[in-house]
Amino acid sequence: MSSKYSIKDLERLSGIKAHTLRIWEQRYNILHPERTDTNIRFYNGNDLRKILNISLLNNNGYKISTIAKLSGAAILTEAEKFLNNYNKESDQIDNLVICLIDVNEELFEKTINNSILKFGFENTFEKIIFPFLKHLGNMWQAGIINPAQEHYISNLIRQKLIVGIDNIKVKINEKAKSYVFFLPNQELHEMGLLYTYYLTKAKGHKCSYLGQSLPLEDLSSIVKTLKPDFLVTIITSSLPENETSEFLRNYSEKIKEPKFLISGRLVLSEKESLQLPPKFKIFEDFEDFKKMI
Repeated sequence: MSSKYSIKDLERLSGIKAHTLRIWEQRYNILHPERTDTNIRFYNGNDLRKILNISLLNNNGYKISTIAKLSGAAILTEAEKFLNNYNKESDQIDNLVICLIDVNEELFEKTINNSILKFGFENTFEKIIFPFLKHLGNMWQAGIINPAQEHYISNLIRQKLIVGIDNIKVKINEKAKSYVFFLPNQELHEMGLLYTYYLTKAKGHKCSYLGQSLPLEDLSSIVKTLKPDFLVTIITSSLPENETSEFLRNYSEKIKEPKFLISGRLVLSEKESLQLPPKFKIFEDFEDFKKMI
């Protein structure tokens, strides 16, 4: 993680507007930015941790005027009360950001395990982990973290999800449908798909997970063998402009029988203009998906 942050970086990571941070800095002297040789202001890792803790306290009802009177150690102590009590899911998103900043796997394990115990597996993923992953993506796009850091924390989360799937003890129910989960060719973002697999398996349906980057010809071949009722996919990567409808039409023509349940950033961003084949249905989010299964 970089040791130099701009005020915009602090805004992205803490959720506090840069304008507000400047006012707090001037009025309460809570941050002390350094300057580069070319006189550009920047903040270090300690400043970032401090502002994350201040954000946590502020979001839990502490006035900034009260926080400003506390020492750095007192701010940390007060913040840890919320982080360790696990009373609110959103507090643990801040905890995961700290895990990422410090590359702290032990804290990550503690945060996720305690969240699962307190809030349950589904709430932990839907209200903590997936909002954090969205935050993570914004950080990566802004250049605050590099791909190695993003892969590090994503793989830790993926491991938790795989363990959750393996621990499902629900038997196939009498009204079970069969589902096949796949990502199209060159699509690698599988966290959301893995979670839909978890939700479907936990409902007692028959599930087959085919994973990332599956060519259409290979999918068509295995569908003929498995004969599923539904195919589930999430499309995140960009296609050339106006080609999403054509992309879906190719799947519809090649694979005749099962219905498709689809989602993802690419699909949702083009939803209004998308020419959706008749057997395709879009789910907006995980709550929407649960209703469909």
